[in-house]
Amino acid sequence: MTDSSQTPGSDQPLEDRVNNRSQRPTSAAFKSFMASQWAPDLSELPEADAVAPFAAKRRLALSQKFAGERLVIPAGPLKVRSNDTDYRFRPHSGFAHLTGLGLDHEPEAVLVLEPTDAGDGDDGGNHVATLYFSPMAGRDSEEFYSNARTGEFWIGSRPTLGQLSARLGLPTADLLQLEMAITKDAGVVEFGGMRIRLLREVDMNCDALVDTSRINTGVDLERSDELDGDLSEALSELRLVKDAWEINEMRSSVAATINGFHDVVRALPRALAHTRGERVIEGAFFARAREEGNDLGYDTIAAAGNNATVLHWIRNNGTVNEGDLVLVDAGVEAESLYTADITRTLPANGHFNDIQRKLYHAVLDAADAAFAVAKPGTRFRDLHTAAIQVLAERLDFWGLLPVSLEVALSTEGQQHRRWMPHGTSHHLGLDVHDCAQAKADLYLDGILEEGMVFTIEPGLYFKAEDLAVPQEFRGIGIRIEDDVLVTADGCENLSAALPRTAQDVEAWMASVQAGTDNA
Repeated sequence: MTDSSQTPGSDQPLEDRVNNRSQRPTSAAFKSFMASQWAPDLSELPEADAVAPFAAKRRLALSQKFAGERLVIPAGPLKVRSNDTDYRFRPHSGFAHLTGLGLDHEPEAVLVLEPTDAGDGDDGGNHVATLYFSPMAGRDSEEFYSNARTGEFWIGSRPTLGQLSARLGLPTADLLQLEMAITKDAGVVEFGGMRIRLLREVDMNCDALVDTSRINTGVDLERSDELDGDLSEALSELRLVKDAWEINEMRSSVAATINGFHDVVRALPRALAHTRGERVIEGAFFARAREEGNDLGYDTIAAAGNNATVLHWIRNNGTVNEGDLVLVDAGVEAESLYTADITRTLPANGHFNDIQRKLYHAVLDAADAAFAVAKPGTRFRDLHTAAIQVLAERLDFWGLLPVSLEVALSTEGQQHRRWMPHGTSHHLGLDVHDCAQAKADLYLDGILEEGMVFTIEPGLYFKAEDLAVPQEFRGIGIRIEDDVLVTADGCENLSAALPRTAQDVEAWMASVQAGTDNA
């Protein structure tokens, strides 16, 4: 047996072995040469980003809720995808909302709102905000070429402290100063200490830092968890009503998504001929998402035939057969990280049969019923009530309900939900299911306000193995989903440029595949 302790390199630390593949020289001559003869950075400070004043107002609104308390909002770290490769970085939505940073900027960055005397903070608020992050290392440093996560040689240039400060209108500081910024004067409020609220489970290092500080100063951990939850809740509720900048971003995301649906229709003939036709559809949309946006807002659902009855079908490994309906639920995430969320159910061959058309228009009628009540003053849950009423009536007319319509619609009944088990609407924005931590009385029971953005997406799902429905219904799943903006006196369908009626869908598909759609 070989003595591994005598094997060359066996004493190399485990965490260093990942770099063996690089075969990087370590000589002093190499290091000296790598640090020399680089052009100086002569770039000027950039102008402020368009989002900067909007993000400042959002921070002010948060500051007014938590006077006298230190607020810690991390972006989150990189996440390993496989061994030594990471997923593309996406910051936590609460961090992105308060800073305006999208794309893949600054993993491990942390926004700290430091309390001041009431009214003496930023924009007359109760806090002064500082963004902590690791600035780009100089080209004379080893990090420049040796660190595959942060080195410019590996990942490209990153902003300096001054550049990011100029863009965001925020003071910035080196991440090395974060520990002191978070923990100074922390302790029990009743004894003169500073209360900290943390956006938890985003960055484990921040969690550990805050928890250790709380333990060392005798802070009640259980109570602190409740206070942290209040911060998470507030960050969600802050996004319930979108500002003008956010609405513009949503419009851009929807427009890119509509282009993606045109690409899907163009790809359908190839999907019909491919053993993995669903992947053809998925790939067509993904190419558009990367071309016009940052990425997908969520994994695309490209579900043909019976797969369309699986609500979150993202395997997308099925065939697309002649006569199938194809349910495509997809959204482009803009570079600002705002995403659309649109669903269309398309006949794979371009034509609905009579049964498909009948079921499709039942879903469309339900959607239209929800649109009719989508206006200021309506409760959010009323959208679902309006849509589900139509579906229940149609199911009753078809003879599918095992009880009367009245019994089915009662709280004790709900038999109709067998074929539409999800909600009709959800808020939309930085997250595809946005504002998810908001209190129920502001979400489900909330009153619609101008500036809210949400989906309307009823559906009917008749599984192939469902013996409670006629044979001709089985294996058909239909959902129609649009993105909706509440206006002063009603609502605007942001995704209205995509056809909705069966007749219009057929005509649109024909024009796209004939190349006459001008898109």
